[in-house]
Amino acid sequence: MSATQTPTEDEEASPPERQSAPPPARRKRRGLTAVVVVAIVVAAGAGVVVADPFKKSEKDSSARTSAPTGLAKVTQGSLSARTLENGTLGYAGSYDVVNNAKGTITRLPAVGDVISQGEVLYRVSGKPVVMLQGAAEPVYRDLAYGAEGSDVRQLNAALVSLKYATKTQIDPDSDYFSMQTFYALKELQEDVGLKETGELSLGQAVFLPAEEVRVIKSGAVRGGPAGQGQNVLQVSSTKRQVTVELNASQQTGVAVGDKVTVTLPNGKSTDGEVSSVGKVAKQVDDKTTIEVQIKPKDPKATGGLDQAPVQVAIVSDTVKDVLSVPVNALLALAGGGYAVETVDAGGKHKLISVRTGIFDDSEGKVEVSGAGLEVGQKIAVPAS
Repeated sequence: MSATQTPTEDEEASPPERQSAPPPARRKRRGLTAVVVVAIVVAAGAGVVVADPFKKSEKDSSARTSAPTGLAKVTQGSLSARTLENGTLGYAGSYDVVNNAKGTITRLPAVGDVISQGEVLYRVSGKPVVMLQGAAEPVYRDLAYGAEGSDVRQLNAALVSLKYATKTQIDPDSDYFSMQTFYALKELQEDVGLKETGELSLGQAVFLPAEEVRVIKSGAVRGGPAGQGQNVLQVSSTKRQVTVELNASQQTGVAVGDKVTVTLPNGKSTDGEVSSVGKVAKQVDDKTTIEVQIKPKDPKATGGLDQAPVQVAIVSDTVKDVLSVPVNALLALAGGGYAVETVDAGGKHKLISVRTGIFDDSEGKVEVSGAGLEVGQKIAVPAS
């Protein structure tokens, strides 16, 4: 009988002594190779497999391994393969605040401050510059009654969003500056302390692509001149995000919607989901990478750290209703392949040749299949 065949009931084998063995090749998904080192732990003093492990022992057909062993069971359920990557926890998006007001900067927000739509972002010569949501068109002109364009459309949408008008009064998709726009804008100007003209002068507002922003950097100095076209602030959204610089060769192995587990600096873990996978590669040190963005399932669980290092386990494959055993139950066969050592109720040991599937490193298990292998069977593992 060859080393890769399963012994019959009448021809039980004297199992080999356990040894450290290299893991079998792992299943790939969408081209991703999960690079994880798996060690088959063995007791000290174990020998090497040099003979046909399925050859019947001359002395005892139920001979056991000489190395100390314990028992585990063949189980059935779901397993997931994961790839581990380093990531950075922070906030989504990065936007420059371009000033168009003339004068002296008299007030700037502090790094970390959060400003919502309709609130004052900074002040020039004592006059407020209001933050509004919109990214279709940068501010480049005065807006007044009768004006038309995409910049008017984003002003209309912002006024409706801030409830200075209803959708029946102002169509948020309209690119026309109507009398309703005029009246709604006057109310906004009154609330923030601007002169109530019903016209939006260049420099009175900054449109940013978020409902609220968080200041991450200041590019201006209080008391300094406010130059037209000057980047006075850099802001982000307040949405939590984890960014992973993934090796470009692994791009096809990660997809939007893949589940992840993020391990935070405090050691706690939280779940997340891949929200975007970059398509443009960039050079980082000596690696070619793409950017993978991850949305935490529970943003509050991530705390308030910015640019914090985290570890990300991306689920690259999942199987259901499969048989599995502890990874350290695998035995390397002299002729190639792997086996597990079953132990029946009477204490007899028997080797069963197995095929391996995915490894679930978080559970320390491997998917196995083979003739004679059943859920609930007891199997030998190295003694702990």
